[in-house]
Amino acid sequence: MELSLNESRVIGVLMEKEITTPDQYPLSLNSLTNACNQKSNRDPVLSLSESEVQETIDVLTAANLISEVLFGSRVTKYKHRFCNTEFSKLHLNRQEFAIVCVMLLRGSQTPGELRTRTQRLASFNGVDQVEDVLERLASREDGTYVVKLAREPGKRDSRYAHLFSGDVDAVLSALPVGPNSQVSIQVSAPVGVGGEQRISALEEEVSQLRNELDELKAQWRELVD
Repeated sequence: MELSLNESRVIGVLMEKEITTPDQYPLSLNSLTNACNQKSNRDPVLSLSESEVQETIDVLTAANLISEVLFGSRVTKYKHRFCNTEFSKLHLNRQEFAIVCVMLLRGSQTPGELRTRTQRLASFNGVDQVEDVLERLASREDGTYVVKLAREPGKRDSRYAHLFSGDVDAVLSALPVGPNSQVSIQVSAPVGVGGEQRISALEEEVSQLRNELDELKAQWRELVD
């Protein structure tokens, strides 16, 4: 999958509300828009219009990641087909579901942050169990769904990022730069909404960033020498 920010937000919201407010799920366009624009439990905070959310719904519906449900003769509501349905190729247990949901809503996070932010969705015995689930999501037979980022300078814990948007920029930005640095990136994500062209563009960008990193290493060596 190659989900945009808006697509990730819409799917994350539907996953969240399916668990936290089952009596109100599926969601109407108005409820979905309000949930996408929540100021809590969202990063970044968005200000989407109903028309923007509807455009996003249309794209996800065409990709079979969302379906419409008619209530009466007037009200259309929406539910996700992202995972754990008869139409989904992706099946997650409760803990995996919680972690993926919170990552879609808030981006990359540490295991400790994920444990705190998934409390309404699933139970974890401790941070170690969160890390075990993350490692499982990073090495599943059906795909690599999360990646561990290099620990940032001054930070105690590494963050993990989801790969449903095929975004490797955060991985590269967390890599150390210096004369002894080594770059090793292995990212695998299913092809979907964005298609092969976006993957090709990302590969070119990675190649360019590698070259820039090599130049920085060379400049570093010259300064050290």
